[in-house]
Amino acid sequence: MAVHHVLDDYYLAITLLVTVAYQLIGFSIAFTCKFDKLTDFAGGTNFIILAVLTLALSATHTTRQILVSLFLILWAFRLSGFLLFRILKTGTDTRFDDKRDKFFPFLGFWVFQMLWVWTVSLPVTILNSPNVAAMYDQPAFGTAADIVGLIMWAGGFLVEAVADVQKYRFRSNADSQGRTCDVGLFAWSRHPNYFGEIMVQFGIFTMAVSPSAYGYVPRGSGAYAAQYASMVGAFFLTLLLLFVSGLTLQERPGAKKKYEKDGPDGPSWTQHRNWLESTSILIPMPPFVWRALPTAVKRSVGFEWPLYVFEPSKHADLKAVEERRREEGRGSAREEGSQDGLVRDR
Repeated sequence: MAVHHVLDDYYLAITLLVTVAYQLIGFSIAFTCKFDKLTDFAGGTNFIILAVLTLALSATHTTRQILVSLFLILWAFRLSGFLLFRILKTGTDTRFDDKRDKFFPFLGFWVFQMLWVWTVSLPVTILNSPNVAAMYDQPAFGTAADIVGLIMWAGGFLVEAVADVQKYRFRSNADSQGRTCDVGLFAWSRHPNYFGEIMVQFGIFTMAVSPSAYGYVPRGSGAYAAQYASMVGAFFLTLLLLFVSGLTLQERPGAKKKYEKDGPDGPSWTQHRNWLESTSILIPMPPFVWRALPTAVKRSVGFEWPLYVFEPSKHADLKAVEERRREEGRGSAREEGSQDGLVRDR
């Protein structure tokens, strides 16, 4: 079968151009029509386009190439489908309330989405490229890396899918209004969907890198370096979830909102505080295990870093809380908030 060299030998340029063009089309429609229904859907379907494109261009179609491409497609299809269903139900996405009508801030989000899609797709893109797929022999599917990667992908996909459904059902239940989702997987992890997404991408990379990991692609070659460099996709996704669009937007801001609305002794805040204290922030584990872990372990390998921790005395508008409590005939939030050591000392 003929080898298809398109712009470069790793399909980096063609996938970047396709991604930029697709996202700019999506941005043009979303900005012109002022709606949010296309944004996440365009991000998810872009992964599908890149996987199909690079696999179609590849001169070979090994079991590994087909599976990692298919796994990326399945993950993206489920994610984009779920997000489209959710936005059709809610109508708008509050993330864009301060950007929707502003050209450059809104475009900035789409540019970031371009980078996200292109980078996270790199393991599949490079595996399917001429300098890897066509130039070197490939190990038969079934290496230890393949099996480990398959288990990681399957486990992560299941966790992410189940978590999304559980949270959606919880929020759709009228009896859950004002409460924190602490059921199902959310009793073991405050963000099981993020954990699942990270596992999916590291699983795909682990399978895709097998040709280099087992010596079929020689150490020191450009293809060897490219395969291992594609790990940046999984790390980039992880960094996004930890520091940009995930935990930093939900952990401390979510606790702050609960505390200021409910006060230090309100039922919603009390339930949320107990959930924070007993539930791992990311890695699923039984609540009794998380509670037993030393603070040093939680703050390091447990990802319970200080930037996520909410301290009422530092982060809450205590004056506003006190005024609300006086109007409701309750006591001082400042006194009770200062005694709230469970939040401060987690």
